[in-house]
Amino acid sequence: MFERTDDLIQPFRVDSLGVVGRVVRLGDTVDTVLRQHDYPAPVSHMLGETLALTASVAGALKFDGVLTVQTKSDGPLRLMVADYATGGWMRGYAAFDAERLAETRPGDSLTRLLGMGYLAVTVDQGSDTERYQGIVELVGTTLAECALGYFRRSEQLHTVVKLAAGLAPGGRWRAGALMLQREAKAGGTGPVRDEDDDEPWRRALSLTGSATTAELLDERLTPDRLLYRLYHEDGVRAFQPLPLAFGCCCSRERAEAVLIALPAEEIGGLGIAGEIQVTCQFCNRTEVFTEDEVWAARAEEHPRAVSRS
Repeated sequence: MFERTDDLIQPFRVDSLGVVGRVVRLGDTVDTVLRQHDYPAPVSHMLGETLALTASVAGALKFDGVLTVQTKSDGPLRLMVADYATGGWMRGYAAFDAERLAETRPGDSLTRLLGMGYLAVTVDQGSDTERYQGIVELVGTTLAECALGYFRRSEQLHTVVKLAAGLAPGGRWRAGALMLQREAKAGGTGPVRDEDDDEPWRRALSLTGSATTAELLDERLTPDRLLYRLYHEDGVRAFQPLPLAFGCCCSRERAEAVLIALPAEEIGGLGIAGEIQVTCQFCNRTEVFTEDEVWAARAEEHPRAVSRS
């Protein structure tokens, strides 16, 4: 249907069921993010799902800026952050306790890996616009279940989401998502009931639930073929896909701005052999400054600030 079949958000609609949705496919995008850090497999798997979730949420909203999905918790995998910037640029990183992570086993639930904490969705459209943030507790055994908690409690939308991440043949990481939401005309966006008596929505849930992890990750199965397999009896319509790619907004100028904003006493303690290194948490890129460069830039930016001691 469309030429692009990978690294995309594929919007679609099933009119007879009163639902809209997105298929997310991540190939090079997620592989680039994960290989830059060489995370252990459980961390890569969870961050891959987080990137797919972020793209799914971004595809449902209209904004000009950055959407961030973050988990913060007390488990071995204590932090995950994924960004989607207007234009389809994505990046992400994770922080974990290696010793505690080594005690986990393959297939452990989200509760075992993340522990107790929260999931936050933030939309930042710049300094001239009020930032939006929705926060919910991490409740569930999978990231998809936690995401449903966000939509139930924060957005109050009838939603179902499936997430997948894993290694493809050849050893490259892939991730995917399938998100479905009920339109207002099909029942409103009020509080979601545990048992819904709406037959079209029940059918939509059943069809979406039949999508497998293998289908979400298989690059040979194009999004339009997956949508046809799931919803062709109900008249699915696919729209122009939105491209995705890895992209990081870090730069030498941004790194310098961070340094010169620090108090003088902190700058003095950062140097090693006359150099200060700043490493981006997202892309692992390192910028190296001499101490003289930092002090000179700080003097220019803050001419009345405390001088170098």
